Amino acid sequence: MSLRRVSFFGLGYVGLCTAVCFAKKGFKVVGVDIDEEKIKGIMEGEAPFYEPDLEPLLRDCLRKGTLTCTTDPREGVTSSTVSFITVGTPSRPDGSIDLRYIRLVAKDIGEALREKAGYHLVVVKSTVTPGTTLDVAKPILEDASGRKCGPDLGLCMNPEFLREGRAIQDVLNPDRIIIGEYDEKSGDLLEGLYRRFHEGEMPPVLRMNIPTAELVKYANNAFLATKISLINTIANICERIPGVDVTTVAEGIGLDPRIGRAFLNAGLGFGGSCLPKDLRALIRLAESLGEDPSLIQAALDINEGQVERVLYLLKMALGVESLKGLHVAVLGLSFKPGTDDVRESRSM
Repeated sequence: MSLRRVSFFGLGYVGLCTAVCFAKKGFKVVGVDIDEEKIKGIMEGEAPFYEPDLEPLLRDCLRKGTLTCTTDPREGVTSSTVSFITVGTPSRPDGSIDLRYIRLVAKDIGEALREKAGYHLVVVKSTVTPGTTLDVAKPILEDASGRKCGPDLGLCMNPEFLREGRAIQDVLNPDRIIIGEYDEKSGDLLEGLYRRFHEGEMPPVLRMNIPTAELVKYANNAFLATKISLINTIANICERIPGVDVTTVAEGIGLDPRIGRAFLNAGLGFGGSCLPKDLRALIRLAESLGEDPSLIQAALDINEGQVERVLYLLKMALGVESLKGLHVAVLGLSFKPGTDDVRESRSM
């Protein structure tokens, strides 16, 4: 089977950036999304969000014919040998993960597979809680397709670690590839796909079972969020001690190789589409398993309090008890530089 024909179901941030990078590498790529206006814009070379380097690459791939997009799931499945699921997994009101799009796309792929002969590999790249791929996606795929995972249907979980504002760079030069495999054949095919993509210069590859791969993503984000909340707590302590600068403290501890300097910038805290959502989902998961998520909850609580902290500092700096009537300019509303994403933005 050819590993140079791939499809991406869901053309949001992860799906479109990854699809364009595969197309740039010469793979034949089909992007699938239910939003007709989004598809129309992408096919005209206009990305639905801002990401450095994305639109020039998109237009180049469209010109070369390595990328096409459609709203028809059958076209995505029948014209590829590997299908990536890259739909969103938003939060429910209680913080738990909403899997409606996972269910819908698994059904679409499964039904399309009834019209296709031969082995097909499905890769869940969306961020999902442990158990989702095997307990939710797999039975829907098997029921809709009439196939069984193993002999004629491959299944993997392959979490993404893209940073908004650096997503293209992260797809092309990842620091690791995590493969959660249903069986050895599925894992071999996905690793083979990435070996073709990276053309011999492979990053470290870790192969494991599917629920472990699902948890790696959440553990990764929980650790990063905890680092941010920790340095913000230290910053609040520094404000109480004359002459102590949190930036210097961060530099001092960041040189410890066990800690590292990344994610030790004190400020308003973390926002965006991943960290807050994923921490809430991990907290709900831990509670459902009877485990204590207090450390993760603390990271989230500290983050929520940082905006109030800034308002307090503003009152202190101005020597006022109330900010009522004050005119304030906020320069930059996205949750981080290099993106137009305002989801859960602390600036907002």
